[in-house]
Amino acid sequence: MTPGVRAGGHSNTSAEEENWAAIYRDRVDTVDDERLRWFYQQGVVAAQTPLDQVSFVALDFETTGLSAEQDEIISIGLVPFDLNRIRLRESRYWLLKPNQGLTETSVPFHGITHSQLDDAPDLIHILEQVLAAVAGKIVVVHYRYIEREFFYTAVKKRLGEGILFPMVDTMELEAQLYRRGICSQIKRLLGAKQESIRLGDSRLRYSLPHYGQHHALTDAIATAELLQAQIQHRYSPSAPISDLWI
Repeated sequence: MTPGVRAGGHSNTSAEEENWAAIYRDRVDTVDDERLRWFYQQGVVAAQTPLDQVSFVALDFETTGLSAEQDEIISIGLVPFDLNRIRLRESRYWLLKPNQGLTETSVPFHGITHSQLDDAPDLIHILEQVLAAVAGKIVVVHYRYIEREFFYTAVKKRLGEGILFPMVDTMELEAQLYRRGICSQIKRLLGAKQESIRLGDSRLRYSLPHYGQHHALTDAIATAELLQAQIQHRYSPSAPISDLWI
């Protein structure tokens, strides 16, 4: 996950208040691209589906920067899971060749070099594989404004229309507790240091092991484990998915 914080953008304007099933039905009739139409035809789980009956897929991108309009996705990692099991054998990882070169600051950060991307495909050539991997599942990310904005923008640049689907944001779940609760407000008033809600720091609170960060597949696995821990400690497995998705 490329770090950074910015406000949400155009691609999720009012979806958080809408019914996802209705959005999918509408998009089946309104999108032009057959790949996107197929994706929406796979549907989305009902809002009241218990968490222990939901099929999730953790998703993570590495990017050349923080701007979805100016920067690009250079790697994708994903892994399917549910509350009981992470399906590592079904995980996928892709390197993608950007239209513009890597920057001097981004290479040390994610460790991906120019030579690694020389023979990598453009997103359009693996898009059907990515869509097949996430279709019908609930996507889980740590900080949705990267994955949601970058994927929407990248797809729109290639197909003329973007893609939108519900997500569970493990960073948002941590923020609800450590950045917006009464204890957090008191800490701010007293000038105390705020709890970090970065992926690695969030995992430590649940006694999850340390993983090296900024590799898309490793971060996807780490995010899947974090959600399992969050639900185990803070939610009921019978709680509806609508309590978590956005």
